[in-house]
Amino acid sequence: MSYLVLARKWRPKTFADMVGQKHVLQALVNALESGRLHHAYLFAGTRGVGKTTIARILAKALNCESGVTAEPCGKCSACTEIDEGRFIDLIEVDAASKTKVADTRELLDNVQYSPSTGRFKVYLIDEVHMLSPHSFNALLKTLEEPPPHVKFLLATTDPQKLPATVLSRCLQFNLSRLTPRLITDRLDYICKEEDIDATTASLNMLSRAADGSLRDALSLLDQAIAYCGGKLEEEPVAAMLGTIDRDHVMKLLRFLAENDGQGLMRMVAEIDKQFPDYKRLLDDLARLLQRATIYQVLGSSDHDDEFDVEELKQIADQISPADLQLFYQTALIGRRDLDLSPDPRSGAEMTLLRMLAFRPAAAAQNVAKGGGESKSRKSTSAPKAAAATSSASVQTTKAASASWQDDADWTQLLSKMDLKGATRLLATNCALLRREGDTLYLSLDAKSEAMLTRARQNALAESLSQQFGETLRVSIEVGEAAPETPVQEESRMEGERYAAAKASLEADPNIKTLQTMFGAELKVDSIEPITPSQSE
Repeated sequence: MSYLVLARKWRPKTFADMVGQKHVLQALVNALESGRLHHAYLFAGTRGVGKTTIARILAKALNCESGVTAEPCGKCSACTEIDEGRFIDLIEVDAASKTKVADTRELLDNVQYSPSTGRFKVYLIDEVHMLSPHSFNALLKTLEEPPPHVKFLLATTDPQKLPATVLSRCLQFNLSRLTPRLITDRLDYICKEEDIDATTASLNMLSRAADGSLRDALSLLDQAIAYCGGKLEEEPVAAMLGTIDRDHVMKLLRFLAENDGQGLMRMVAEIDKQFPDYKRLLDDLARLLQRATIYQVLGSSDHDDEFDVEELKQIADQISPADLQLFYQTALIGRRDLDLSPDPRSGAEMTLLRMLAFRPAAAAQNVAKGGGESKSRKSTSAPKAAAATSSASVQTTKAASASWQDDADWTQLLSKMDLKGATRLLATNCALLRREGDTLYLSLDAKSEAMLTRARQNALAESLSQQFGETLRVSIEVGEAAPETPVQEESRMEGERYAAAKASLEADPNIKTLQTMFGAELKVDSIEPITPSQSE
């Protein structure tokens, strides 16, 4: 018997066999059990995550001889024929090779006829986004109102290319990428069933290389079994994938922490002897930097066991958070631009050297001297510097602050303060009532009550404290603002300027002459009074 590749041999045959995609499976199972079946389903997701597999299992669930069920028997003629790809009422179409409108019309000519042997006639259209616009138009009417015995199952890797008219007629499910842990668990199970000896580290490498696709992971597993002679270990699998030993990545990061450019170049030369994939090298470096950053923030790592906790702790202690962010961003940009470099090695070298070149000079000098500060020292020095800065700013503020006067004009006071946004809007709609001790009492018109929030009130109090060099509190009473607020004052003055401008124009002898001789009319709504700032 010919060999059947693992991706086909271990293809799930029931919903229970599926790996991941619980959000999709739960919805389909509930629909099958309750009988609330839609006539068109769209499965979207990247390659190898189970789109076509779920569609075929759904076709079995609809046509199983035991009835419509979420658990097809897998033994009846309908189930076995669907598994073997010869069920006459499951019409599978590769839209990438049949894009013409004539192909679509030919396909739909038989929609009206009842199923030959099954309960439903199921149309499974893979890569449906490849259909031409005319093909979509030919499909629309049937997709909206198909015969009761027809179900459409559509699969695509690019749902953005589907017309909105098609999307609106389908029940859409977005399949997510599988996590490395899920893929590793599945590979481990298959290796045990196939009697293949494989280490966890080697399976972790395969799952990361698969990039969320279980089918790709199984193809890589087939390749690894052939390459390693049936026994999977970390070193030969790494050589097959072109990945780098984690110890080498750790050494690169140590040289970066020590600002040792020569050490970096020696390490790259040593890595180059293994004919590595430099994109994977930068990927591994970025992944290590990301985990170290999480460890700095959380004090622990809740990811898989890809990196040792002690290694992460060592990196977090040696490299500052700012440098970790710089190194990570540089690694991402370097990986993106690697294809533009003269050769992969030179691109990787320039990326590593760029990390050193763009590193803050002071931090680089400290590390070069071997005097990397401990986390505790860094954490204590920062508050001291902040306290000194705060103290200096308070003294400067007090020196430049004005003294409070009982007859202070609220409008003039606000003009001297650096208030912005919603805080300034709140202040200009308030009126100053009085001061009692360290509290200023303001009145806010009830119509403007929506402007009052605790954050804005605190911001106003802080600005007033800075203005007068003393700690002040603000109490705002909502009600009729007895004194005139700055907004009301501005509105009143605007009205007065308008009235004065109108009276001046009406009394102008030239305008009166035009009105008398030519019947001219003064359009009062076009009058714009000159503000004091414009007159200056």
